[in-house]
Amino acid sequence: MKATIKRSIQPAARLSQVSEYYFSMKLKEIARRNANGEDIISLAIGSPDMPPSTQTIETLCREARNPSGHGYQPTAGMLEMKEAMAGWYKRWFNVDLDPKTEIQPLIGSKEGILHVTLTFCNPGDKVLIPDPGYPTYSSLSKILGCEVIKYDLTAATGWQPDFDALEAMDLSNVKIMWTNYPNMPTGAPARKETYERLVAFALKHGILIVNDNPYSFILGQEHLSIFQVENAKSCCIEFNSMSKSHNMPGWRVGMLAANENFIRWILKIKSNIDNGTFRAIQLAAAEAYRNDDEWHQKYNVDIYRERRAIAEEIMTALGCTFDPEQVGMFLWGRIPDRYANVEDLTEKVLNEAHVFITPGFIFGKNGERYVRISLCAKPEKMKEALERIKQIMN
Repeated sequence: MKATIKRSIQPAARLSQVSEYYFSMKLKEIARRNANGEDIISLAIGSPDMPPSTQTIETLCREARNPSGHGYQPTAGMLEMKEAMAGWYKRWFNVDLDPKTEIQPLIGSKEGILHVTLTFCNPGDKVLIPDPGYPTYSSLSKILGCEVIKYDLTAATGWQPDFDALEAMDLSNVKIMWTNYPNMPTGAPARKETYERLVAFALKHGILIVNDNPYSFILGQEHLSIFQVENAKSCCIEFNSMSKSHNMPGWRVGMLAANENFIRWILKIKSNIDNGTFRAIQLAAAEAYRNDDEWHQKYNVDIYRERRAIAEEIMTALGCTFDPEQVGMFLWGRIPDRYANVEDLTEKVLNEAHVFITPGFIFGKNGERYVRISLCAKPEKMKEALERIKQIMN
């Protein structure tokens, strides 16, 4: 018997609020073109190409062989890993965290953005998001029915928030303000003064500050946390991730730190969505948090410094200008005025030099005249990209 179709199945209305993630779409194109023999060099993605420390890998392998270590794990995370996270914060940031009550492990920061927004925002609530900024802050807020309010970051203010402009905004029903220092995509360093003003702003207006802090080790000699500011725990959450600082992007291990109440509320949401990370990964992550100073100097500073010098040559070959004081694993540069828009340059580089660099518009309107170059490629590949670009720019 032939069924009668009364109505077609349609997706939820929330899908109209977002598009597929830019890099998800573009990397499929790059993979297809490479399969056709184009040999495109990617300088776009911030995915470290180096391994974790030897002892981290050895711990993973050893623990994975434990026949009793493959069961479900508590969503709150293993105490051993949380103690290592707390020790790492004390060692590098001089911040005291109670591992039992003030740390929540995450399966990466994207997951954390989801859980925090679900915990603190109702549909229709407002969320302050930096422009330029990480696109997921906006997309997940929209998916969850929040009203996205952009606040400007510009070169004129060193890519720091303009607090006079923030005070002039309608802040009614604003629940969360997302911040990210050292900043992605601009490379602006964290500043103690900015953190102090953010805490004062949060306390004045009853707004939760969520500071995303995964880049403080990449080319950074000063490690700052918003929790170094007095009273920050009463109004702030801070994310950190092992993806960048420990060369573990595919492991999906991150954390958030907050006061005991915030952690308890977030866990109520998170425990209804997922379970804890594989036990062997948690124990290996704990070992990684104990990497010595020499490891961090080599993998977070020295190697990236070499690559950064090549990236600066690439920016110069493109005719772009940049701030040499940037930190983090990217270089952010302003395109020449002769280009009508940034994709005139990035598509030229992609199609003629076969080098993929990121157009800044994906981070917001304030990124429309900028490009971003990733340092996550071997020096020989970056040098080859430089030579290709020089050939097409002459």
